[in-house]
Amino acid sequence: MNTFGNIFRLTTFGESHGAAIGGVIDGCPEGITLDLDFIQSELDRRRPGQSRLTTARKEGDRVELLSGVLKSPTNNGALQTTGTPIGFIVRNENQHSSDYDDLRDIFRPSHADYTYFIKYGLRDHRGGGRSSARETISRVVGGAIAKLCLRQLGIDVKAWTAQVGNIACDRDWTKLNLSQIESNAVRCPDTAIAQQMEDLILQVKSEGDTIGGIIAGVITGCPAGLGEPVFGKLHAQLGAAMLSINAVKGFEYGEGFAGVEQRGSEQNDVFVSASRRKAETKTNHSGGIQGGISNGQPIFFRIAFKPVATLLQPQETIDIHGNAVTSHPRGRHDPCVLPRAVPIVEAMAAMTILDAYLINQTIHLHALDASSVVEK
Repeated sequence: MNTFGNIFRLTTFGESHGAAIGGVIDGCPEGITLDLDFIQSELDRRRPGQSRLTTARKEGDRVELLSGVLKSPTNNGALQTTGTPIGFIVRNENQHSSDYDDLRDIFRPSHADYTYFIKYGLRDHRGGGRSSARETISRVVGGAIAKLCLRQLGIDVKAWTAQVGNIACDRDWTKLNLSQIESNAVRCPDTAIAQQMEDLILQVKSEGDTIGGIIAGVITGCPAGLGEPVFGKLHAQLGAAMLSINAVKGFEYGEGFAGVEQRGSEQNDVFVSASRRKAETKTNHSGGIQGGISNGQPIFFRIAFKPVATLLQPQETIDIHGNAVTSHPRGRHDPCVLPRAVPIVEAMAAMTILDAYLINQTIHLHALDASSVVEK
C-alpha cells in the first residue's frame, strides 16, 4: 500500500538513508500550470534544519520533475501538466548512517522497528528506512500539485499548530489571523501563544526529550456534494489520510470529541438561506460535512500527534534475540514534529479533496451519458 488516492493517485518510494525519496502522480488533470517555486516553497516548509526547533539534519530537498510536464507553446513557456504520470525525485544528501550502527539489532521503544521486523523478517535500521517521516517529502510534492489544481477551483487548504503540550491557541479558527501562520517557527497564528510553544519545545529539547500536540486545519471554498454516503464518507477519507502520517494518534472534525458535552439543540446547524447549489447555516458545528458529504461550509478538522519516539536519553528495551538492553540513541531528531508536519497535513487534505472532486466529476459525467442514452 504505497499508493494514495483513487483518481488523483500518488505512489511514493524511497527510504531515509537511500539515494532519494520520490513518487509518481497519476490522474492529474492536463493543462494545469505548475509553479515550481511554489512546489519548492512547500518542500522548504517541511525540510529539516529550518529552525532551532527542528532536527539539525541539513537537506536542500530540491525537487526534480522527471515526466508528465511540458513547456506550453501558447502560455509563454509555462510548465504545464500533460495528463500523463508525473515522476519526481528529491535526492538525499546529508545522511549520517553511522549514527544508527548501535541500533542495528535493537528495537527502539514505540518505533516501527519491532513491527517491521515481525512483518518482513528484516528492517532498515538507518533512520527507520521506509518508516521514516522523510517519506512524507513525496506527499508534500503531491499535495503542492493538488493545491495548484484546487486553486483553479477556488478551494484553499490551511493548517497550523493549534497546541503543543498543554499550551493551546483558540479552538475557534474564525477568531485567528491565519495570515500569521508562517510568521513564526512554530506555525501558530497566535504569535503570543507561539512564543510560549517555542519556549516549551526548546525546554523539552534541552532535556533530551520530546513533546506532542495538535495541528488544526480548515478547507474553504469546497463545494457541496463531495464524498460518498456510506463507506467513502469524506470525513473517513480525510481521517484515513491524516492517520497515515507518522506520529498521528487521532483525527476529529467539526466539534469532534468536545461536542459530546453538548445537546442536539445546541449543536444542530440551523439553515438560514439556500440556493440551488449551496445552503447557508447559522453555525458550523458539523465541520462542513454531513452524512459523509461536504455541505459547502468550511471543513474544519484537528489531528493529534504523539511525542516523537526518539529520545536523546537512555531507554530500556530488547534486542532481536529478546535480550534486555539499554538503547543510547544518537543522531539528529525533532523535539516536536508539529512545525514541520503542518505542510504535510495540508498536502494530505489537498490530495483528498482533489480526489473527491474528480470522483464527483466522473459520476456526473456518467450520469449525463446515461441520461442522453435514455433520451435517445
